[in-house]
Amino acid sequence: MERDYDIIIIGSGVAGTTLAYKVASSGLNIAIIDCREYGGTCSLRGCDPKKVLASASEATDWNNRLIGKGAGTEGLLSIDWPPLIEFKRTFTEDYPRKIEKSLFEMGIDTYHGQASFENENTVAVGEDMLRGAYIFVAAGAKPRKLGIPGEEFLTSSEEFMETENLPKRIAFVGGGYISFEFAHIARRAGSEVAILHRSKRVLKGFDPDLVDVLLKASRAAGIEVLPENPVVAVEKEGDHFLVKTEFKTESHAETHTFVADMVVHGAGRVPDIEGLQLENAGIRIENGAIAVDKHMRTSNSRIYAGGDCSSEGTPLTPIAGLQAGVAAANILGGNLAEVDYTGVPSAVFTIPTMASVGISVPQDSKEYKVVFRDRGGWYSTRRTGLEFAASKVIIDEDNDRILGAHILGPNAEEAINIFAMVMRLGLKASDLKNVVYAYPGICSDIVYMI
Repeated sequence: MERDYDIIIIGSGVAGTTLAYKVASSGLNIAIIDCREYGGTCSLRGCDPKKVLASASEATDWNNRLIGKGAGTEGLLSIDWPPLIEFKRTFTEDYPRKIEKSLFEMGIDTYHGQASFENENTVAVGEDMLRGAYIFVAAGAKPRKLGIPGEEFLTSSEEFMETENLPKRIAFVGGGYISFEFAHIARRAGSEVAILHRSKRVLKGFDPDLVDVLLKASRAAGIEVLPENPVVAVEKEGDHFLVKTEFKTESHAETHTFVADMVVHGAGRVPDIEGLQLENAGIRIENGAIAVDKHMRTSNSRIYAGGDCSSEGTPLTPIAGLQAGVAAANILGGNLAEVDYTGVPSAVFTIPTMASVGISVPQDSKEYKVVFRDRGGWYSTRRTGLEFAASKVIIDEDNDRILGAHILGPNAEEAINIFAMVMRLGLKASDLKNVVYAYPGICSDIVYMI
């Protein structure tokens, strides 16, 4: 079947559905395509279900931290994994149906199958040929291929969150946020956990000083973190796996072997664009992603892209929504809108949580004022039974602007939004000091962080 549409959307995750909702009332003829269940990674197999698991680990850990301090159970609590997975599924099982129903009720045609470009304006889905005046590509991302022997034995983050019974020994490949978040969850569920990372620095996109404090917290929780141990092979031996790493020094190389019942892929994700045949539409690829300009327009002026498959921005849910909103505005009203990435925060849901916005510089920076605080002994940390917490704020003293903020500790993911707002609205650091905050709380600490 051949059909003509004003707008075709490839992908039903945050970027795809955000654009769909923004253009739905325009009266245009719209189609959306997905090769998997409707809803995308964040809602079905990423951020949202992960936070459900993280919430259980936080509750369990909080109980255990307060034992002997007037609260908590008599003995240590551990996560009861099978019912937690069942609870997680209550957030995901019916979500695809709800999303597709909402799109249908807005008059948007939904298609299932792998989309691929036939030419500069035509997308094939099975036996259907869809021609679009405009096309928005929001195909998302997938786990990076590691190219090592035994890669087929790795468990993806999606599969980890569907595991019915968590095994005793788990090795995480890669020291990014996926590995750290799941390692903290698994450790509170009673598993022995090791993170094997190829280079010297873990959590590369986050402030090194706060990462160092988080490393102390992770190791204190019993998580083994081994930098400079790139995984070179995974072998299956009976009902377990042998994970081999190569540790190199200037003079020699050593092979280390770790025994695990599960090996989880946490070594990064890449745009999921292989099957789209983008070359047929004249769409340029840049470093493995779809190249876009400041309007989210590809090298084909009628095709836009956003979310994790695009070359701009970081792979975050709020970024995907932001980019989709700009693309929608430009499709409907001409290329006038540009993406503003100022003040977009991110968080790692470990225990404690680490959150960040803006730039990171060393504590001894000569260019900016850097305020680093070890907050381990602060009231807001101690009352929760936590031992490790810190903050770093970077201020341009010439104009009193905050250029970066990094928080590790209780409710960091909430407090960082205050700094993000100040940066996005162009307020001053002194404005933060003039706010009267509810006390006591994490935000009331802000006046002492700057």
